[in-house]
Amino acid sequence: MIGALRALGAPSAGGRPDPAAAQPACAGLRASVASVRPVPPPDPSPAPAPITVLAFDFGTRRIGVAVGNTLTRQAQPLATLEAPTADERLAAAASLVAHWSAGRVVVGVPVHADGTPHAMTRRAAAFARDLAARVGVPVEHADERHTTALAQDRLSAQRAGRAGRATRDAVAAQLILQGWLDARERQSS
Repeated sequence: MIGALRALGAPSAGGRPDPAAAQPACAGLRASVASVRPVPPPDPSPAPAPITVLAFDFGTRRIGVAVGNTLTRQAQPLATLEAPTADERLAAAASLVAHWSAGRVVVGVPVHADGTPHAMTRRAAAFARDLAARVGVPVEHADERHTTALAQDRLSAQRAGRAGRATRDAVAAQLILQGWLDARERQSS
């Protein structure tokens, strides 16, 4: 035990420290302290947490719905809401936002090919405003020009009739959301 104490620079049997015995222990300590690399400070601007995003392709009879998130940046068709009244479609949309715990909502707003608004533009904007009031999460508008036609092109060989229209609306919502996710990624680059 006295040998171990001496290695740490403890007093020898005579009561005085033994510097020769302390050197090897201190030298090893210095070497291990010198080999420690400083830890870099944490990134002051961590990446934002991923959020679930729902998109709606507004229509007066059917509303297509898609879901995605900001981590994978991939949109998927989810459903088509069909209800006899606008209020029932709005309630169903709000229910989906709550069910998916969406942190953001994107509503496709149709415009003419040249970008000018028309009657459906106002109706879609009113739907977005009413939905925002019900769900309490940010609701953004997205240009949905040509999304229904693109969705129809994707599905034309697969389905026809009423079922095809319902699927088309969900795929149109997917295209709206994918465009929104892609634009967001370009802005952050």
